[in-house]
Amino acid sequence: MKIGILGGSFNPPHFGHLNVARTVKEKAGLNELRVIPSAKNPLKKKIDGPSAEERLDLTRIAFSDLGAGYVVDDREVKRGKTSYTIQTLEELKAEHPNDELSLVIGMDLLNELEEWKDWKKILDIANLVVCSRPGFELPRTQEDLPEFLQPLITDQDFNFFTLKSGKELQFLQLKDVEVSATDLRKWLRSGRSVEKYLPLGVELKIKNSGLYAPLKEKIGDYEEFAKFVANVLFERKAIGVRGFDLRPMTAPSEFAVICSATSTRHATALAEAVADAVKTEFNVYPQSLEGADEGRWVLVDYGSLIVHVFYDYIRQEYSLENLWAQGKDLKLQDPTLK
Repeated sequence: MKIGILGGSFNPPHFGHLNVARTVKEKAGLNELRVIPSAKNPLKKKIDGPSAEERLDLTRIAFSDLGAGYVVDDREVKRGKTSYTIQTLEELKAEHPNDELSLVIGMDLLNELEEWKDWKKILDIANLVVCSRPGFELPRTQEDLPEFLQPLITDQDFNFFTLKSGKELQFLQLKDVEVSATDLRKWLRSGRSVEKYLPLGVELKIKNSGLYAPLKEKIGDYEEFAKFVANVLFERKAIGVRGFDLRPMTAPSEFAVICSATSTRHATALAEAVADAVKTEFNVYPQSLEGADEGRWVLVDYGSLIVHVFYDYIRQEYSLENLWAQGKDLKLQDPTLK
């Protein structure tokens, strides 16, 4: 048998996931596709949302209509801790010693593969089926592959690359569904219609269970919340902390707090300090936390408040304060100077 493995957070599962599953199963000639929700991704920060068990339930609902050949596998959720792909692949190989395994990932994740635990061992155990993603071009030649993969290639035949391990890299062009789970989480929390992107059963489960409820229910007054966040940044020696009420203008959020850091490491530390303080005070994780790995521009999203932490010269380059000129300056004061 040819068995595919499609992992992810599925937060929430949407038509894009179903499109990947159907297309890969057909084009890669798989007998079975195992869909494996993760318990915790070691490369991602904790964000607000459903528990691993709730995501597993949503995933089962989403894939229930696809019929035979699709299996939602709960092993990583049952494991209940940080999920490493290599561990799951080793388990599956032990269970299916005579079958051919293929790990399904997006083109965006291929570029990060060398950060994964035992990534070379992954390529010894399974083929890699790499799907197109918006904004990423599929490689046409060996030289188009990420540098760390190029020495491992022995042959190419159209969209197949043969590895020294004997396994294959296969690249598949999908008809992309233009939606991301990040967007869906924001839209769900703001009450925007998502029926175009979610299977009906998933949408009903989310509504009936109160998943992805607006953070405002826990945070309350967002202007006071902005001041709380600003005080955390002041205490951690952030530079040029400013806050804006953006409700008088069209903007992605109602409030924004912006500051600078003395280094990329300081920028990441400031963002993480905000996330920790908010979790302690309000029992809320960010809806998303982006850019912490590089520390040049770290964005901490709390829905109606977005916190922007810049390595200083990057802030000057983007000049967000000029874009917010029609908003109201919150005139934040550093409490440590009183």
